[in-house]
Amino acid sequence: MEQWVILVLIYGILKGIRDVMKKKALMKSTVIEVLFFYTLIGFLCVAPKTKEAFNVDMHYMGWFFGKAFIIFIAFLCSFTAIKKLPISLYGVMDLARVLFSMLLGVLVLKETMGVAQIIGLILVMGGLLLVNKKKKGQSRKVDRSYVILMLISCLLNAISGLMDKILMSKDISSVQLQYWYMFWMVLMYFVYILAARVKVNWKELLKNYWILFLGVSFVLADRALFIANQSADSKITVMTLIKQSSVIITILAGKFVFKEKDILYRMFCGAIVVAGIVIAVL
Repeated sequence: MEQWVILVLIYGILKGIRDVMKKKALMKSTVIEVLFFYTLIGFLCVAPKTKEAFNVDMHYMGWFFGKAFIIFIAFLCSFTAIKKLPISLYGVMDLARVLFSMLLGVLVLKETMGVAQIIGLILVMGGLLLVNKKKKGQSRKVDRSYVILMLISCLLNAISGLMDKILMSKDISSVQLQYWYMFWMVLMYFVYILAARVKVNWKELLKNYWILFLGVSFVLADRALFIANQSADSKITVMTLIKQSSVIITILAGKFVFKEKDILYRMFCGAIVVAGIVIAVL
């Protein structure tokens, strides 16, 4: 198995774990509190690389700002959704980004999809459609507004992933990309807090240790993904499918951590997704 495949798989696993930590953190703090402080912690982790970050060609700064703004909006949408949705359902619905990412990879990067990748995509999307199908006796009704927020987040994350692939093919290191887009994100969330006059519950926030774990995992996962993007052999269409391994973590967490219902059905849908990933990669 190639190194870039392993790195993307690590990203997927860390993403699933991070989704669990998001849910936990949001039980104690508001969406904007968690977003700002977990992004700040992540930025502080890469701050020692400031010297290398400033060696980048500054005409890329607009790209960094654009990526940061896209993720800024995407995170607002996804964090609002995960706060209200069952995590097992959130994890499977997050797979909608597969369709957006693969379409962008084919249309913009002119990537080609083999028979295995097409079959994998069909299985992944099939699992997504099944999990959203209304079943007789369904235990919980899902607010459509959160589904819409998830779809917006998935589209924006797909655009961000496309930008990663383009930028990492330039004379930019993974450290420089990570440093600058996180720098801009911290400023954006700070401005949001000031403009919206958000009251921060410092006492509760300092006790919310899940935010610290989120920040560290954020840095590790993104670094693995950026390094994978540097590989000339990596394809955004295949990488997108591998990332969806995170759904297994969220489904298991739904059952064993959050004691959610309808888990067996979501596990069935998740199994279809995993089958699609395996077929696309092997």
